[in-house]
Amino acid sequence: MWTADFKPGHARRARVTQLLLHSRAVLHRKMECVTSDQTKTFDLSASFKAYDVRGIVGESITAEIVEAVGAAFVDVLKLEGQTVLVGGDMRPSSPEFSKAFANGAATRGANVQLLDLISTDELYYACGALNAAGATFTASHNPAAYNGIKMSKAGAQPISSESGLKEIQARAEDYLHAGSIPAAATRGLIGVHDVLKDYAEYLRTLVDLKGSRPLKVVVDAGNGMAGLTTPAVLGDALLPKLPFDIIPLYFELDGSFPNHPANPLEPENLLDLQAAVVEHGADIGLAFDGDADRCFVIDEKGNPVSPSAITGMVARREIARAKAQGEETPTIIHNLLTSKAVPELVAHDGGRAVRTRVGHSFIKAVMAEEGAVFGGEHSAHFYFRDFWNADTGMLAAMHVLAALGEQDRPLSELGHEYEPYVSSGEINSEIDDKAGAVERVRADFAGEDVDVDLLDGSTFTARDGSWWFNLRPSNTEPFLRLNAEATDRPTMERIRDRVLALVNG
Repeated sequence: MWTADFKPGHARRARVTQLLLHSRAVLHRKMECVTSDQTKTFDLSASFKAYDVRGIVGESITAEIVEAVGAAFVDVLKLEGQTVLVGGDMRPSSPEFSKAFANGAATRGANVQLLDLISTDELYYACGALNAAGATFTASHNPAAYNGIKMSKAGAQPISSESGLKEIQARAEDYLHAGSIPAAATRGLIGVHDVLKDYAEYLRTLVDLKGSRPLKVVVDAGNGMAGLTTPAVLGDALLPKLPFDIIPLYFELDGSFPNHPANPLEPENLLDLQAAVVEHGADIGLAFDGDADRCFVIDEKGNPVSPSAITGMVARREIARAKAQGEETPTIIHNLLTSKAVPELVAHDGGRAVRTRVGHSFIKAVMAEEGAVFGGEHSAHFYFRDFWNADTGMLAAMHVLAALGEQDRPLSELGHEYEPYVSSGEINSEIDDKAGAVERVRADFAGEDVDVDLLDGSTFTARDGSWWFNLRPSNTEPFLRLNAEATDRPTMERIRDRVLALVNG
């Protein structure tokens, strides 16, 4: 049952038609109008990050730049004569950028399939199921002025600064300096491929929700791509009905984000969902970020369930499933910022926990190296071996719905067993001298009974096991991030406040 009528197919088909009506000549005329000084320098380091591209539209990311990146993508990955998949989210610049990237890729001889409006995990599905490289235009949770590119090799293999992104940047800069992109011997073709129904059907094969008890579910799409994918996967827009009463919140696709930023990691952006869950007497609330690759969970009382708890909950299900299929010691990946409850639970259930640094491309690589069945991050990215080691918020949500629906306890009780420790959450400090701040902390804790490791940022761990914290500079934003955890709230608050005073002092 839906409390609002939403038909994703109509908007999707209209967007595809709009894409095809614009000729390459119109695209080039738009490119020739680019006059910003930053674009003329052709230094793309402002937008090329550790594992994706993000920049301010019209400044560090333009159609001209995007066309060069599309051409470089084909060159670096040696995709001439092969298929390249291109889609985008609901940001106003995504259609133009999709066309520009497609044109650059086709100029260098790749055959492009436009996927049109897609979530980021739809791209990963398409790259895996179709065994083709691809790109999607999104800036995830960043404000409306931003856009960016997430790129993937065939089979949804990640591309990062360590696996091709730097080379793509350098080749794109060469094309921009030259002022043109040389044509391949045979120009590639550009067509359209809608993968939404196939994506939804595939996810339903991974988690059986038909036997769930009836659940009332509030979903906050934040005007992002979950407004399209939720009706397709959890609703009955494209597939048979599941035993869920879905209450949609902000399902209208709008890249200006008129209701709140599409960043559920910030507590203020969960307030509307928390209120709606309580108001409707719902069993659970789900919040997705702008490109819908992350999912946050709210219990029936309106309280957040931490991503670490969700990691533990899904890990338990995936360990049990893998063992039932004959896997002796299933491997679970967790980043160094998840609760220490995660590796403890994995060990208890007979799995093997592997700790890794933060970042989707890094975790995907470790997933593949270790043959892991599942991986989770503190930021609500969840990775699945059955999803080509890629992250998908929707599949994680389905696992939580299954765990809740197969038993009678409310989510607040079910989730409590996965959260034995007290966490600060992620606290961002915008400071100029990040390295100096970390050194002040290191000096202050020197001589205490503390271990420090440098896997990703600096992690300080009390040897008696009573607390730990991590300080890590962001890869994509001008912040020093603090995450702290302790066995009780007074200890956590004492450590948190001490570190913040040093960082900001």
